[in-house]
Amino acid sequence: MKKTQTGFTLIELAIVLVIIGLLLGGVLKGQELINSAKVKNMANDFRNVPVYIYGYQDKYKALPGDDLQATAHNGSTTVGDGDGKIEGIWNSTDAGQESLKFWEHVRKAGLAPGSTDIANAATNGFYPTNSDGGRIGVTSSVPITNLPGAYFICSAGILGKYAKQLDLTMDDGLANGGSLRATEGTTFSSAETAATTWTDSSSYTVCMGF
Repeated sequence: MKKTQTGFTLIELAIVLVIIGLLLGGVLKGQELINSAKVKNMANDFRNVPVYIYGYQDKYKALPGDDLQATAHNGSTTVGDGDGKIEGIWNSTDAGQESLKFWEHVRKAGLAPGSTDIANAATNGFYPTNSDGGRIGVTSSVPITNLPGAYFICSAGILGKYAKQLDLTMDDGLANGGSLRATEGTTFSSAETAATTWTDSSSYTVCMGF
């Protein structure tokens, strides 16, 4: 009796390999698009904060967070001291610091989305975050050594592969150069030292001065 061979022909194998290649290509392209969208969102965070500040100054002739007349201006429950600086650490959880009051002021003014209930900030999602869930904040205190600017925006918990792309998008691509710099520090009791290189899997706090 003649045996019948079973199995795939070369054409069938070729078709299967092409399909697998297309699927892998689609997955990789999809992941690339997701990563690009994430970096774009992070870049928008950095671009939006100056808009909030200048918009608030144009509307009230005062600095958000520092506004001494914030209650009269927009019904904020907190006011600043009017000295022209946003005092406090950028990632403050203290409602008495202007760096946290900043978010109530710009939100009450209708310039930024988010909760305005600063009294319950720890439980109501008041703290602004980036697309990876890291804190975003603003301050007049220099967060990273030698970072130039009068005001500073910081965004935490950003993987090196995203941070590098963010820096290339907005600045010079150097972790320790230009107006956008990064550090692996998270405490910020004083100005942190800038990282010198990017490591894709490391987590960074990225800060920009303006």
